[in-house]
Amino acid sequence: MSPPAIIAPSILSADFGALGKACSDTIHHGASWLHIDIMDGHFVPNMTFGAPVVTKIRPHVQRPSTACGKGTFDCHMMIAEPKKWVKDFQKAGCDLYCFHYEAAVTSTAAENPADRSDSQTSPKEMVRYVHEQKMLAGIAIKPDTPVDVLWDLLDNPDEKEVPDMVLVMTVHPGFGGQKFMASELPKVRALRQRYPELNIEVDGGLSEATIDDAAEAGANVIVAGSAVFGAKDPADVISKLRKAVETRR
Repeated sequence: MSPPAIIAPSILSADFGALGKACSDTIHHGASWLHIDIMDGHFVPNMTFGAPVVTKIRPHVQRPSTACGKGTFDCHMMIAEPKKWVKDFQKAGCDLYCFHYEAAVTSTAAENPADRSDSQTSPKEMVRYVHEQKMLAGIAIKPDTPVDVLWDLLDNPDEKEVPDMVLVMTVHPGFGGQKFMASELPKVRALRQRYPELNIEVDGGLSEATIDDAAEAGANVIVAGSAVFGAKDPADVISKLRKAVETRR
């Protein structure tokens, strides 16, 4: 049996004028986590917000009492230099730091925003470093990245270098409201077949219209932005997304 359903609404679609209340209301409506999209204008063409915003919304949502528990801040780091920002986001209240594989294989080993380094980091190094900062580690892949690049990482005998979650993007990262790419679901199926107990997240175009396909493929962590924040009854949408996953475990 795969892990339980986790519904993680993306606050990119929330009301930024009342963001703290939007976050607490969404958890009250039944959300498990909050998905926080961090974009730097380099790794992706859009920009969102940084650690100071996470610091401000953290008091509005109780910290999880257990790993992956209710209230987890799932920070999706769509940034070119993911290692530089680990400490800042840990201090801000991030619980799960999810970096991109594509960034980890091209970025430096610098550990602070102002630092420079001639050394490169790697996905294994990144996972270990995030764990050393007492956070869960996630790794994300874009639609153009084959899933088999993750096998060595996930099969690593050293648990400190094994991610706690894999995020399969079902849109090209950078903007909300894009159309769901069903072409990415074979990656989810391959992951679920090899790693039955892994938290597998999908992000992009998820709604009541697309959740069945994602759940059938084996995704258990569901990111939905406009489908939740744009709904007349967000609690009902969250409940339906959860049910779709739970009935297919």
